[in-house]
Amino acid sequence: MATLVLTVVGGIFGGPVGAAIGATVGQVIDRDVIFKPKGREGPRLSDLSVQTSSYGTMIPKVFGTMRVAGCIFWSTDLIESRSTQSGGKGQPSVTTYSYAVSFAVLLSARPIRSVGRIWADGNLLRGSAGDFKVSTGFRLHTGSEDQDADPLLVSAEGANLCPAARGMGYAVFENLQLADYGNRIPSLTFEVETGDGAPTMGAVAEELSGGLITGTGPALTGFSAYGGSVRGVLETLADAGGAWFASDGDGLALRDTPAAEATLTDDGAAAPGDAAGRTRTIAAIESVPRTVTLSYYDPARDYQTGMQRALRPGAGMSETAIGLPAVLPATSAKALAERALARAEAGRERRTLKTGWAALATPPGACIAIAGSPGLWRVTGWSLEKMVLALDCVRLAAGTAKPASADPGRPVSAPDLAIGTTILHASELPPLEDTLLSAPRVTAVAAGTGPGWRSAALLYSTDDGARWVGAGATAAPAVVGTVAVPPGPGGAALRDLAAAIEVELAHPGMILSGADDSALDQGANLALAGNELIQFGEVSPLSPTRWRLTRLLRGRRGTEQAIGGQAAGDRFLLLEADAARAIDLPVATLGGTVRMLASGAGDGDAPAQTALVLAGASVVPPSPVHLTWSEVEGDAALRWVRRSRIGWRWIDGTDAPLGEETELYRITLTLGDGTVRTVETGEPSLVIAAADRIAGPIHAAVRQAGALGESLPAGIIIIT
Repeated sequence: MATLVLTVVGGIFGGPVGAAIGATVGQVIDRDVIFKPKGREGPRLSDLSVQTSSYGTMIPKVFGTMRVAGCIFWSTDLIESRSTQSGGKGQPSVTTYSYAVSFAVLLSARPIRSVGRIWADGNLLRGSAGDFKVSTGFRLHTGSEDQDADPLLVSAEGANLCPAARGMGYAVFENLQLADYGNRIPSLTFEVETGDGAPTMGAVAEELSGGLITGTGPALTGFSAYGGSVRGVLETLADAGGAWFASDGDGLALRDTPAAEATLTDDGAAAPGDAAGRTRTIAAIESVPRTVTLSYYDPARDYQTGMQRALRPGAGMSETAIGLPAVLPATSAKALAERALARAEAGRERRTLKTGWAALATPPGACIAIAGSPGLWRVTGWSLEKMVLALDCVRLAAGTAKPASADPGRPVSAPDLAIGTTILHASELPPLEDTLLSAPRVTAVAAGTGPGWRSAALLYSTDDGARWVGAGATAAPAVVGTVAVPPGPGGAALRDLAAAIEVELAHPGMILSGADDSALDQGANLALAGNELIQFGEVSPLSPTRWRLTRLLRGRRGTEQAIGGQAAGDRFLLLEADAARAIDLPVATLGGTVRMLASGAGDGDAPAQTALVLAGASVVPPSPVHLTWSEVEGDAALRWVRRSRIGWRWIDGTDAPLGEETELYRITLTLGDGTVRTVETGEPSLVIAAADRIAGPIHAAVRQAGALGESLPAGIIIIT
């Protein structure tokens, strides 16, 4: 008997072209070869969800749009970066480490068009707008026949050892920051688009078989040809789609729609001694599954595995599960499940048709009608015995199923939050904690214009940009914005219950909350508005981004001289410990300009930059307070109260610690005749002689001297 054999030549999808369908011999199909029930090596749904990096891994051929994990075929070791932060006087420095990695992922063994979203450990690494949530370089090689090898791989391996992987789509990540992934390469999955539109099962079969198989079949949003052999993949497609193979000239056709090719007469049904009952059998309804469940990838649920069921009434308890590693709408998956159930019910009826030599050209896979019998039948095999041709037939389900109604279920999707661009503010402030600094400190806070912003790489320069020094990453996203309505004048001695400040935050995801007096005493809700440090106790939202702040404490931590100096558009920064990045600089930088740069994942070629002059606010003592004077026999006795740059909270009722090596004050006296005189004293008091008062009122400016500079002046006028 002549047979058409479906063979596999190089059945692994690991190289170009790979497997192919064998040649057609004769015009009939051997049932035991094409419809062999066991030993299948087709794809499974789980194959596409696990990323691999081992030799010999099979690479899928992607059709349409799919979510695939791919195979890492090249990687660097971890790239370590470190930054050191001084802990202040008497404290050890702190060195922090960050890690990155560069690697390449093979996505498809056929060309692709683009990559959409990318997931890392289940969360979005790249959003639908093409924005990366973590800082990384990214290049996509679509698999064109003229593509060049990736330059990073060439530089690392050499041009002679780095193939261009033409005909295969792959992605390269350069310096992917790993802090969010436990300092390891995360498990990645990619939304791969190949430009095929919605390919049919027949189109997939035709390409995989090298043109030996043709046909149409149901449309698929996406499919991944993955498995040990072409045959395994095609059998998986055929079974799930309710299709079958039939001879078609020198090749095969994948069919799923019954259409009679011939009408044959069952001569054996009326033959002497051959009762019609022996030519027709109907299996019990219990042999048909009561439920057919089809698993698939659902595009409405970010390609998570979906499941649709078809249920029949009546007797029986068995269930059939079908796994189709294809992307389908829920309605299409439901229709396939219902078709599979209808096919199983119709397939209970089998028949052996005995006919003459004229039917010799009717091969297995052909669709026929039988005279005097309703419906259509598919030929599954034939035999020739005693000059009688017997065709084994199975009944096909009648008609076309009505459109199915299906619910994909509620998607559980990773949030796709926009990152926007980086906002960077750098200020020289007194330390947020009670730390005595021995070198100037810059406090950097950063955020993004979008709620998805997480961090940025931070650099600084003390030589006008000639050389940049890495300072690690920014801290947690800060709450930042601008002053919309300034608070106006006020005082630093008492709680300001009359003034209010309105601020506009960078995006609606930023929120402010109130604080009671106890929390304020502990330092809660400390913010920089313009150059004034304030605290606020009550907040009122005016819009998604606009807030009104009241119950204020003004001029905190020695910034009372900035009270009332704000204008609309000035900076507003909520200073929280986990959102502030402290950078200690050499003493030699005092008086100079520091430039800072922050490059975030969403910034592209435009990182945020800012600059500030190091005037010493972080290391000089605060200006004295409570300046008073009194008459003492014609002289003027000037007194003041010193403050300290440590111990801002007065917790024990005694003097705050000095915080300096010695107690020293410089007083500049401007006499009534314009004469200027500077006096130094080690006590918080000074006697001004009566002779100096003759010329008129005297202006006294008192500064406390510290190890690294003088405080801002506190002034008073001494009248005659």
